[in-house]
Amino acid sequence: MDLKLLFITLLGIICCSSAQQEGNECIKANALSCGECIQVGAKCGWCTDTEFLKQGEPTSARCDELESLRKRGCAAAKIENPHGSQRILKNKAVTNRKKGAEKLQPEDITQIQPQKLSLNLRSGEPQNIKLKFKRAEDYPIDLYYLMDLSYSMKDDLENVKNLGTSLMKEMSKITSDFRIGFGSFVEKTVMPYISTTPAKLLNPCTGDQNCTSPFSYKNVLKLTSNGEQFNSLVGKQQISGNLDSPEGGFDAIMQVAVCGEHIGWRNVTRLMVFSTDAGFHFAGDGKLGGIVLPNDGKCHLENNMYTMSHYYDYPSIAHLVQKLSENNIQTIFAVTEEFQPVYKELKNLIPKSAVGTLSANSSNVINLIVDAYNSLSSEVILENSKLPEAVTITYQSRCKNGVVNEGENGRKCSNISIGDEFFNINITAQGCPKQVKPESIKIKPLGFTEEVEILLNFICECECHKHGIKNSDMCHNGNGTFECGACRVCICDANYTGSACDCSLDASTCLASNKQICNGRGICECGTCRCTDPKFQGPTCEICPTCPGCRVCICDANYTGSACDCSLDASTCLASNKQICNGRGICECGTCRCTDPKFQGPTCEICPTCPGVCTEHKECVQCRAFGTGEKKDTCERDCSYFNLIKVKDRDKLPQPVQAFPLMHCKERDANDCWFYYTYAVNNTEKEVHVVEALECPAGPDIIPIVAGVVTGIVLIGLALLLIWKLLMIIHDRREFAKFEKEKMNAKWDTTENPIYKSPINKFKNPNYDVLRE
Repeated sequence: MDLKLLFITLLGIICCSSAQQEGNECIKANALSCGECIQVGAKCGWCTDTEFLKQGEPTSARCDELESLRKRGCAAAKIENPHGSQRILKNKAVTNRKKGAEKLQPEDITQIQPQKLSLNLRSGEPQNIKLKFKRAEDYPIDLYYLMDLSYSMKDDLENVKNLGTSLMKEMSKITSDFRIGFGSFVEKTVMPYISTTPAKLLNPCTGDQNCTSPFSYKNVLKLTSNGEQFNSLVGKQQISGNLDSPEGGFDAIMQVAVCGEHIGWRNVTRLMVFSTDAGFHFAGDGKLGGIVLPNDGKCHLENNMYTMSHYYDYPSIAHLVQKLSENNIQTIFAVTEEFQPVYKELKNLIPKSAVGTLSANSSNVINLIVDAYNSLSSEVILENSKLPEAVTITYQSRCKNGVVNEGENGRKCSNISIGDEFFNINITAQGCPKQVKPESIKIKPLGFTEEVEILLNFICECECHKHGIKNSDMCHNGNGTFECGACRVCICDANYTGSACDCSLDASTCLASNKQICNGRGICECGTCRCTDPKFQGPTCEICPTCPGCRVCICDANYTGSACDCSLDASTCLASNKQICNGRGICECGTCRCTDPKFQGPTCEICPTCPGVCTEHKECVQCRAFGTGEKKDTCERDCSYFNLIKVKDRDKLPQPVQAFPLMHCKERDANDCWFYYTYAVNNTEKEVHVVEALECPAGPDIIPIVAGVVTGIVLIGLALLLIWKLLMIIHDRREFAKFEKEKMNAKWDTTENPIYKSPINKFKNPNYDVLRE
């Protein structure tokens, strides 16, 4: 019983050890250097002790989990286990500013801290960054009002004409540094008007309405702090018109986003109000007007007009998202109730955007803008630039209201006010990039111009790598660099390999007198022949003690082999195309050994299974088996190169299970009859098995019957057609006779028509009493 218990215990220990071995990612990585080891994961270390490995253990055994290395006897000082680190390069404190305090320039206001860091990343070991965000009070705002000036917005324009001073007054409650600008859009001039007249283009409105010519986008007023100037210039604007409901607003948004100098954007909060009562065209719609070039996302304003609307298509939604994000523009869609669902869906695709319901005449636009701004400024969302290869990033937010968010929600804090918000950001490298070089990423709050720059450096080599000894005596004859503890990890010079760089890759020492490596009887290993033919021995496998007549055969020119019976003359291997073995084999002792299994024959030119084989032999098979075909007169002369064997049916044909290739063929003769055969080359003999009976679609006796049936059907059809025509003639004649009879029997009323009045007037002259006409 005790022995049984001992056996079970030992078995459990062995199984547990095996399970640990299988789960140990450090060992499974089979790392051959310290640098490879530390890239596996943060748990892995490398033992540099020269006496660490036991007899028979591989170099990769130096890479193991830290605790396992200690248990195996590697001192802590001998374990390479580098750790990542971080260094703050720029750490300007966030601005504590109250409204009414000393006015600061936008570039002097700081809302995110720190601003620049440097990280050293070890594979599998996250580096945690603590980021602080504080929304500054009385922060400057630039607002650009982009308005649809199609005819349906006529009453809206009247209300917007006084927007400048009113909005300036309202926004002064939020910031003391506010600027406003104005732009308008209608539609591409080539899109909805391609079927209208030039006169209609000059005044697209109906009736006596005076409208301006249609245009794509016009920058009416650059951002300014002068509200009166806004009212004056907007008051001079005229509406326009177009023929389709969707408008070209996406063209205008793109130009507002990328034409920063023309618009006058500052590095402050940037708001764009997009006001319309219609939908929008997007990428692809330009094809309706013959525009196929994708929007290039560049500024094309000349004299404040967009000049390339006829050349570039509308931008896509994704393209707009990219440009709005790059230029830190927050969008407010002020649209009528009818189009709320459309623009709410669009809002979900554009980060840091809001949708407000515009009244029928835009009378509520100021309240709409203020509410949307408060909504946008109450949320902060972090985004990062593209991550380098093998780098991941995670976020956790600790917001002022006590809410902790993780995952994708860890990027943002909602319902915030003026105060501090904190973010914990973990950046982790999984291995090293293919090209190990410093990288950088940027993290910024959406809609803000400030950002955090993070420089990334990757730990891909151990410290001991720097102390490697080139041409070390620890490596065989100084043929390598000794580093990180043992010659088993030597980095070999060119033409050397092996754990101690003691294996030469130079095969010149293995050349026999016939210029063959090891006389063709062995393998060159580390510059020395290992003879694979047991009869041969010596430095180059040329000595044959058992060869008859002599102990060593010295062959004449162009011969080799143990008995000098192997010819080196390759002329017998030349194919008809002058290639050795048709390029499909190797010439050995004057004979081709075909390396392509599809080819065979003395020079590897015969391919029984290649396409075209059946067509090549069709005429000869046809003339020899059935006495027909184009070669029936020359059959004996041209077609005697194969053995013909006839079989009763297709089941008797050979199947492709032989040791030699076999091709099944199905061909058709001039009478549309099929015949079946196989073609094979058995060694050098060509064999054809053919089914002795043809398969025809219809025999000669059935053809007249089929022809007679077809003729009968055609005649019956003609007869039925004639009968139908005859019946129609008879019917028509009867109807006509009936009409004539009714006409003759009709009694027409010959009296005067009661509504008829004669053109002749009769009257009497009272003086003469004579009737005059």
